[in-house]
Amino acid sequence: MRKTLFTASVLAMALTAPFAQAHQAGDVIVRAGAVTVDPREDSSDIYVGALSTSVPGTKATLDSDTQLGLNFAYMLTDKVGIELLAATPFSHDVGVAGMPGGFSGLNGKLGELKHLPPTLSVVYYPLDSKSAFQPYVGAGINYTWFFDDKLTSEAENKGFSGLNMKDSWGLAAQIGMDYMLTDNMMVNAQVRYIDIDTTGTTSYGGAKVKVDVDVDPMVYMVGLGYKF
Repeated sequence: MRKTLFTASVLAMALTAPFAQAHQAGDVIVRAGAVTVDPREDSSDIYVGALSTSVPGTKATLDSDTQLGLNFAYMLTDKVGIELLAATPFSHDVGVAGMPGGFSGLNGKLGELKHLPPTLSVVYYPLDSKSAFQPYVGAGINYTWFFDDKLTSEAENKGFSGLNMKDSWGLAAQIGMDYMLTDNMMVNAQVRYIDIDTTGTTSYGGAKVKVDVDVDPMVYMVGLGYKF
């Protein structure tokens, strides 16, 4: 009986969705779902003050993380809107790779950091507003705030002290889609590229260690939305 009711509900949604009214000027859209930040980091060689030089072949590494993502959008016209991407804080492991010889013991996990990457974009919907399927493109600006930077106890035991990541301003671009399930509810999927550049600093043996990192993540989100 439950299976029959569920099947009937899905069929009803599928039949009504093509006739659902999509976005119009003045609409407020709230979306929530899972968002993944997947860094495509490219770092400079790590400068090691104890050696007074950058060490060729070394690099900083970051892993990916998934959190609750939130979107807030306001439609200026039937086709153009302003959108804010927000999320709960992302957490990433920071690592060191490529240290040679007597410094090879410094390779591995260095510490952890958290960040928030609020992104404000202008989005454009090319299809007729009566279409239930609404692909869109967008471009905007991102501010990434790094906080709660800390070393692992293992890194501190190796002689590292302190960890700081510089905040970043950068451009962002996205593609996405809404599919209207009803006049107000939708399924959403989106992919973004965000330009995030930062500088990480710590000290080793009392001397400065520094690296420039182009984080440049791909950001993926899937969720549900509601239009007011």
